[in-house]
Amino acid sequence: MKTIIGRVVLIKKNLLDVIDLSASVLDRVHELLGKNVSLQLISAHHPNHQSSGGSLRGKVGKPAMLEDWITTFAPLTVGESSYKVSFEWDEEMQVPGAFLVQNNHHSEFYLKTLTLEDVPGHGQVHFVCNSWVYPAKRYKKGRVFFTNKAYLPDETPEFLRSYREEELELLRGDGIGMLEEWDRVYDYAYYNDLGDPDKDIDDARPVLGGSSEYPYPRRGRTGRPPTKSDPRTESRLPLVKSLDIYVPRDERFGHLKLSDFLANGLVSIVQFLVPEFKALCDSSPDEFDSFQDIMKLYEGGFKLPDGPLLDRIRQNIPLEMLKVFLETDSSGVAKFPTPDVIKEDKSAWRTDEEFAKEMLAGVNPVKIRLLKEFPPTSKLDVEVYGNQNSSIKSHHVEKNLNGLKVDEALVAKRLFILDHHDSLMPYLRRINATTNKIYASRTLLFLQNDGTLKPLVIELSLPHPEGDNLGAVSNVYTPAEYGVEGAVWQLAKAYVAVDDSGIHQLISHWLNTHAVVEPFIIAANRQLSVLHPIYKLLYPHFRDTMNINAFARQILINGGGILEKTVFPEKYSMELSSVLYKNWVFPDQALPVDLVKRGMAVEDSDSPHGLSLLIEDYPYAVDGMEIWSAIKSWVEDYCRFYYTNDDMIKNDKELQSWWKELREEGHGDKKHEAWWPEMNSCQELIDICTTFIWIASALHAAVNYGQYPYAGYAPNRPTISRRFMPEPDTPEYEELKENPDKVFLKTITPQFQMLLGIALIELLSRHSSDEVYLGQRECPEWTLDAEPLNAFQKFGTKLKEIEERIVAMNNDEKLKNRVGLAKVPYTLLYPTSEEGLTGKGIPNSTAI
Repeated sequence: MKTIIGRVVLIKKNLLDVIDLSASVLDRVHELLGKNVSLQLISAHHPNHQSSGGSLRGKVGKPAMLEDWITTFAPLTVGESSYKVSFEWDEEMQVPGAFLVQNNHHSEFYLKTLTLEDVPGHGQVHFVCNSWVYPAKRYKKGRVFFTNKAYLPDETPEFLRSYREEELELLRGDGIGMLEEWDRVYDYAYYNDLGDPDKDIDDARPVLGGSSEYPYPRRGRTGRPPTKSDPRTESRLPLVKSLDIYVPRDERFGHLKLSDFLANGLVSIVQFLVPEFKALCDSSPDEFDSFQDIMKLYEGGFKLPDGPLLDRIRQNIPLEMLKVFLETDSSGVAKFPTPDVIKEDKSAWRTDEEFAKEMLAGVNPVKIRLLKEFPPTSKLDVEVYGNQNSSIKSHHVEKNLNGLKVDEALVAKRLFILDHHDSLMPYLRRINATTNKIYASRTLLFLQNDGTLKPLVIELSLPHPEGDNLGAVSNVYTPAEYGVEGAVWQLAKAYVAVDDSGIHQLISHWLNTHAVVEPFIIAANRQLSVLHPIYKLLYPHFRDTMNINAFARQILINGGGILEKTVFPEKYSMELSSVLYKNWVFPDQALPVDLVKRGMAVEDSDSPHGLSLLIEDYPYAVDGMEIWSAIKSWVEDYCRFYYTNDDMIKNDKELQSWWKELREEGHGDKKHEAWWPEMNSCQELIDICTTFIWIASALHAAVNYGQYPYAGYAPNRPTISRRFMPEPDTPEYEELKENPDKVFLKTITPQFQMLLGIALIELLSRHSSDEVYLGQRECPEWTLDAEPLNAFQKFGTKLKEIEERIVAMNNDEKLKNRVGLAKVPYTLLYPTSEEGLTGKGIPNSTAI
């Protein structure tokens, strides 16, 4: 009997780079008792004559055991272990298409690959697994893994089809019961676990999803029981159990990933740094009196108060973890890394030039749009909110239009607007009833001859004091450099920055990347087999998203969580994101569509990417269109290899089920929208996959990894305002005249929230040690098909060329928006990065 030698690569159970010694010992005991790890090959071309139920299933070979488990010690640091396995070869097997694995040990392990050498007539056969395998007692069915050959459903070898279908049934689950860590179930739930009414009525939050009032994308189901106070609300895990929140095991952070570290860091912030920062602020309750005081956070350091809290930090947070977001010495003096925006010039952030430049090349470059009518108008319901149209007049802006009239500037397409009026006005009355005091804002800008934007006017609006239906009460502010007028203008820009910070964090970042992506992942795992070519295309862009979203629900976006503590809507934060989800349209997330919709570009068949930008030096759009086009070319090459005609799309039952479930379940509150593509053609498939990959990778990178470089210095991107604009002839106005900096600092984010916010975004702006970037794959043998592999290599080469172009543009002094007065080069869409806080790099997925 011929023997086929295989090589299994796996990672034994561990936790945060420390080997689980008890599990390791117990696994060895099981080996001695004959409880092994066994593998059985499954034939793709020869039937198992003993299969039950009349189903055609591939012949299953004899069990083969992993050899030398006892003598193969796991490395002292987290890493791979390799084991030999010897299969008795049956000629009837022909080429194996799958294998069964049975883990009879005490603990789980992470199975990476199985490689068979010298399979008769086929040579090497490779299986890419990348999955946790728990002890057999945890499973109702044996674990099956398939070769890395992609098959459309109808092209699957006949004797593998029932295995393919059965695997998907297991992943869908039965929809009942609480899910455990070893479960592999992907299912849907509403965002009904953000509040905790059993703890306090003030901690209750509305259910997001399933209603026209609060529509929302679905999240992964955990199956936890409801709260006692409200059967619609799912009970929450205690803080100390936050890392145990259910997501399918294969969606959890990888062993080497810094995000394991970061996830613990998030818990540590809540458990230890929140009370420590509160103690610090309580012991020195004075506001920051000057910008020099804030600079001490980065340069001189700040003293954490001695006592039990500092001792708890040292006892509970490993020094290496603490240093991820705080540099702390033995005496309790801590400091943050210096944000890029103040590294070269400590005052450039205060200029109008930098204020405007960051709308094109900052952390939220996706909201500015062309002004098409003057004065700006509102789309809010007049019967509910009265007249909300702008009160800005021609005389406010024409003195700064370089001799043009407003109508001439409109026709020349040189007027732009950052508009946070309609999105915030319905919430102002409730928000301003708290300690926070904000405005709805409109900011108008003029495109100058050198390609830069000049702020023209800021309008700050409040609801009418006698009722919403009476319209807005607005004040208009124009640029000034000196005296009290200059101080007022600085405050006006700060109120705009507060609005933009909240909209960025809740909408541009959380909603439009994290939340909307999760239903794609759930639907794909429920309806697309791992054998499906589209699953293989999209799989890298799923990595860690469900995990970070689950942690977010536990720690960040929950009632009383870090986000509510650090952004102005506070308890209304997620409710506001739900209301603005009503405006989300999937096809509009495609970058070219978005740019045209915002009036930032026009279609132009003579342009390399089919668009001409109205602001040629718009770094987000310039780099973004290069990345977008590279993604689309790659997706097109890939999809057209597997689908040679549109009928193949229509007849692909898994693809159609995925798209149907995504619309009707994953984004179920929008299932009746007419804008959903039908998935009837290869071009629709290409557009859908390109848009999804863009959202999960580049769009997320553009709005996430610049958080600390730009917003780590809170005065540049304050998240809270606590006082209204001082009015003439008031004590506050006199104070503004005498000490404008002190008034500015008393208006924006206070000490505690500033410290907490800086710690949070410093953590979230980091790249992990094992990040996989756009154009890269964890496993080079991810598919057997040569043509897609060649197309992927071409994609990687194109991204390298884009990197070179970005560097060249950042060195071109004629392109004034790429670096700006603060001397921060625009690199957020530079595809690769080193580990850590770099302000560049596009990971494949929305992973942090």
